[in-house]
Amino acid sequence: MKTILVTGGTGYIGSHTVVELQKAGYKVIIVDNLSNSSIQIVDQIEKVSGIRPDFFQLDLSEEEKTIAFIKEHTEISGVIHFAAYKAVGESVQFPLKYYRNNFFSLINLITAFEGRKVDFVFSSSCTVYGQPDILPVTEAAPVKKAESPYGNTKQIAEEILAETATANSNYNFIALRYFNPVGAHDTALIGELPIGIPQNLVPFITQSAIGKRGPITVFGNDYDTPDGSCIRDYIHVVDLAKAHLAALQRMEEGHMDAKYEVFNVGTGKGSTVLEVIGAFEKSTGVKLNYQIGPRRAGDIEKVWGDVTKSEAGLNWKAELGLEDMMRSAWAWEQYVKENPLV
Repeated sequence: MKTILVTGGTGYIGSHTVVELQKAGYKVIIVDNLSNSSIQIVDQIEKVSGIRPDFFQLDLSEEEKTIAFIKEHTEISGVIHFAAYKAVGESVQFPLKYYRNNFFSLINLITAFEGRKVDFVFSSSCTVYGQPDILPVTEAAPVKKAESPYGNTKQIAEEILAETATANSNYNFIALRYFNPVGAHDTALIGELPIGIPQNLVPFITQSAIGKRGPITVFGNDYDTPDGSCIRDYIHVVDLAKAHLAALQRMEEGHMDAKYEVFNVGTGKGSTVLEVIGAFEKSTGVKLNYQIGPRRAGDIEKVWGDVTKSEAGLNWKAELGLEDMMRSAWAWEQYVKENPLV
């Protein structure tokens, strides 16, 4: 049984990926500093899969502790690295917070594996494309100047991976450029659990619907889109989790064309913010209270991905639709209300 380290494994995407790894027969070690997640998610993962992952509370931006941890765990053959700050708006306000955490944790982790062979899946983002000239955007599209410090951390992180792969043949890297993960596990036992005010659209929608938040603000209705609101490629988090498993297996089976590869992970279809609101109302029967606000700094007008490469290279395809995403996110919000986790 192979052992995979999942950093940020009590987080939203991380917890769903842990479940998929366990289903596929891997032993999982989670490392998380719990800065934006709850230790109770380890219990929830066990409820879903019947298997309790090993958990260690560790801040990967602390170099000596990170190196010591990896040296101790010689059984780790692969890493899926989620641990990073991820809110666009917050990164505009606190850029140094994002640069310090996202770079130090990545560099320390890679350094800790020096001299060992390791397969490494990196959590990247479609923000590396900026506002693309052509849609849908392919992996061959130019990486543009980032619109936010968060986006810049992903761009530079990808450069770090590419250059490390060139310099050191022990590493295999796949960067998955996510579009917008939403939804929850169909058991409603794990899902997105933001601490404080949600920075992403769907958890704010569900918290507003359940009465935890006030009206939803749609940031701008004057973009060049069908209804004036921003367009994103929303992907169900379970589909996204399965893409990480597929990327890991591509490396393990020796199918890589290079030591560093990138893949878009989305549905290949864009939806506006107002369409997401409509899908929530249709799939749940719950009416939402929303208002139009000014544009938000750092937001891209429209982006969705060409997923031809990931479907072929990863033998993977997103299967769940927007209403599935909204329905599962609402079921999770209702579960959390009855079973508080933070």
